[in-house]
Amino acid sequence: MINIGVYVFYAKKKLPLMMLSTGFLFVSSAKANSEVNEDAIYATLPTIVMQAMAEGDPVKTYVDYKQANVTRNGLDKKDIPQTIDTIDVSKYKLYGANDLSVMLQGTPGVSTSYDMRGDGIMLRGFSADSGDIYRDGIRESGQVRRSTANVERIEILKGPASVLYGRSGGGGVINMVTKFANFESPSTMGVYAGFYENVGSTVDINKVLNDNWAVRLVGEKSDTNSFRHGIGTKEEMISPSFTYRSDDEKLLWTTEFTYDDLNRIPDRGPSYENLPKGTSTKMGFAQSGDYVEDILKTARTDVKYEFAPDWKFHWALSHREAEQNFDHFYAGSMCTSDKTPTSTDKGCYKGYVNQIYYWQQTTNKTTSNTWDVTGEFNTGSIRHNILIGTDWTYEQREPLLSNKNQDGSLIYGFVNPLTGDRFSNRGNGHVITSHNYNEGTNYGIFLQDLISFNDQIKMMIGGRYDYYEAKTTNKLASSSAYGQSKTVENETFSPNIGFVWQPVPAHSLYASYSKSFAPFGGSMGVSAVSATADLAAFNYEPQYNDQYEVGIKSDWLNKRLNTQLSAFHIKKHNIRDHEDPDDDNSPYVVVGEHESKGAEFSFIGRLVNNIYVRGGYGYTDAKINEDKVEPKLVGNYLRNVSKHTGNLFVRYLPTKKIYGEIGATYMGSYYTSDENTTEMPDWTRIDAALGYKDKAWGATVAVNNLTDKEYWRSGSMPGTPRNYLFKLNYYF
Repeated sequence: MINIGVYVFYAKKKLPLMMLSTGFLFVSSAKANSEVNEDAIYATLPTIVMQAMAEGDPVKTYVDYKQANVTRNGLDKKDIPQTIDTIDVSKYKLYGANDLSVMLQGTPGVSTSYDMRGDGIMLRGFSADSGDIYRDGIRESGQVRRSTANVERIEILKGPASVLYGRSGGGGVINMVTKFANFESPSTMGVYAGFYENVGSTVDINKVLNDNWAVRLVGEKSDTNSFRHGIGTKEEMISPSFTYRSDDEKLLWTTEFTYDDLNRIPDRGPSYENLPKGTSTKMGFAQSGDYVEDILKTARTDVKYEFAPDWKFHWALSHREAEQNFDHFYAGSMCTSDKTPTSTDKGCYKGYVNQIYYWQQTTNKTTSNTWDVTGEFNTGSIRHNILIGTDWTYEQREPLLSNKNQDGSLIYGFVNPLTGDRFSNRGNGHVITSHNYNEGTNYGIFLQDLISFNDQIKMMIGGRYDYYEAKTTNKLASSSAYGQSKTVENETFSPNIGFVWQPVPAHSLYASYSKSFAPFGGSMGVSAVSATADLAAFNYEPQYNDQYEVGIKSDWLNKRLNTQLSAFHIKKHNIRDHEDPDDDNSPYVVVGEHESKGAEFSFIGRLVNNIYVRGGYGYTDAKINEDKVEPKLVGNYLRNVSKHTGNLFVRYLPTKKIYGEIGATYMGSYYTSDENTTEMPDWTRIDAALGYKDKAWGATVAVNNLTDKEYWRSGSMPGTPRNYLFKLNYYF
């Protein structure tokens, strides 16, 4: 077994911190680690050391991860010919963020907006919400808002990734790595309080029972209101896990369960261009009785076994159930008439927003089984690092929808955005207007090989075969199509190839080509087709993305500072849309092609003395190349994609226990529709924090939106005004 020495650098000497066994979570002494952390000036440390550092460690969020689980092969990020961003979640917990899209704000090439039902994330110009978000390598299916309370880090593999994960929107893959039982991590308990009655508590107890067993319990309970009137969220999350490690350290078995309940009064108002002048950004648009509840339950078991020198077997089984149930009014536009609402003709009140209404109960279930083998061997003087595996996934989705009272009348609601006056005719019961049962199955087999001709020149080559099937059955008893089913099935092959040149160990240059596919005309979920749909367009060749990328990954200042620079060009082919864009019931047809090109630069590490930096800049030019249905759209920018994104955070440690931080997050302007009629303005938000951390205690005070900037996260959601958050943690 290969051992890797990790060092921390002092002013006049080097001190070996620990020895790591490749592929396993083993550290010689957690106590030694905590003692060194207080005085050390850190070099770049591998992933395993990061897990052993306390969440409040002053430099934890400014140290790069050497590897990323999202690659599935255990190789260093420098050997991967694609851009990989790794984000330590604790850097956002400092400011109270628990929302995935907020955490990704300012990440180069990532556009984020507010989405009541999902995350509103675009990667390199293409949506990631409905199929490209993963937890521990397992797809997070279904529309649901998720907590990050038990997430250690977020990994982003940018560009098409179908070789590793199958169907994909093509902009990249986001993988959330869960906190699980291990033999290094310290324990902590904390409380926090802030503006808008934001209060909560956290617990993270990691206990080593003996040399073979460790258990962990991660939990959070919070209750907060919003700067928007009448809006609030309550959350409860608990995540127990246990890990077994064999005496010879060749077997590692982890089992983890997560229960997450996010109960909220939703904030899904009209787009700001529809509101009259003088509307306060603090105006909320929820009606009495509105709610959304997201319940997430996941169970997974994961086994890693080194069955021969340099050869490892990995197996993971996961079952996930997600519910998103809601009863709420949303969006809408300003009324222009003076009609009085009635049960048969709702009319419209002048000066009021005429809202849309829906009630929903839905369940998404996903069962995944995956195994892979990684190994190293030589053919003559050429070294191979190979990954081979299979994936099987079965998904179910059953949404029930209603927008009518029991008497059959349409449900309506009105809000005056200037006075806050509101009313609705919502009753106590509903008539179900839509009920479908959707199921999908996917089988994939993949192979990837990093071929090292020598220490300087390497080639990554891989391919994946996928077979997929989706079926929808109409279960609405009152429908003439009751009991009817439609099935779509197909198969596809996804390749990738890349070259890596490392003229010196500190710099890695690469060029690559990769391809992804999205079945059923780009629909990423199992509800791709209705039971009455015309299947001609769905049975056409899958939508797919081609990407060419070049870049360089570098270490500077004796590995204290890491940088990534890349340029990319993506084309999305075989895009489907309705034959009549104004009629959602019209047949689907193949309409054309989209294109995204750009460049990204990111950096993280220690700059000089006790000054640490992290940040980056991304340029994304995403446009419509071809549209056979609406040719007038050709040349327009893709919706919800910021051309410019970036952030910069600087942390200063005047002493080993005290630190200060200031940072800027920038989101460029973007259009809210493909017609490019409404452009959201760009914005820059300044955040700052002060912190203290010793062996037992940690405390921080953070200021979000230091300059009280008024801005819009999305077309329907303004950004939060200046607010404060105080956190206190105890470590043991």
